Amino acid sequence: MKSLIPALLFAACGFAHAQSVMLTGTIGSRAILIVDGSAPKTVAVGETFQGVRLVALQGDQATVESAGKRVSIRMDTPVSIGGGGSGAGGTRIVLPVSSGGHFMTQGAINGRAVSFMVDTGATAVAMSEADAQRIGLDYTKGQPVQMNTANGLALAYRVRLNSVRVGDVEVYDVDGVVSQQPMPYILLGNSFISRFSMRRDADQMVLEKRY
Repeated sequence: MKSLIPALLFAACGFAHAQSVMLTGTIGSRAILIVDGSAPKTVAVGETFQGVRLVALQGDQATVESAGKRVSIRMDTPVSIGGGGSGAGGTRIVLPVSSGGHFMTQGAINGRAVSFMVDTGATAVAMSEADAQRIGLDYTKGQPVQMNTANGLALAYRVRLNSVRVGDVEVYDVDGVVSQQPMPYILLGNSFISRFSMRRDADQMVLEKRY
């Protein structure tokens, strides 16, 4: 298993555009926000930056609002907000590269929120048993397999995921692997990525859904 280095930014674009928002710090009663990969901006409560309004700030948590939707965000944890509804009709994902050279995104598996790290070297969407339990996935009914890790062989289970979603882009019936080894993030592997055409555009990874 390769070392997983946290990345910083996420943006997803589709027919219903969602914005990426991250709280990177505070100065007194003002928040430092990054919106859609922008340079950090100091924003006071009540102010709006690139369509995102800072509603409240307390400690390492802020409440922001965009397109009539309100979410709470924690320090250094990117979230997607806004968009034209709860549907998943988008076709395009744009992921800015992090300072560590990785691509990180919030998403969902079977409708449950998760944190992904894109890994083109992973055959399937891979997660730990703890993550599988958290999202209510009964992985023990899957096919037992041996998985090579940095610590040697580990027991894992092959499973089928009903849906995997990033932003407003969702795909169905996706291969997954649940490992006994702890993992800081769920790996967004090729069973998801292969549904898209992929290109590197400067410091972004662009995924366009195949038909």
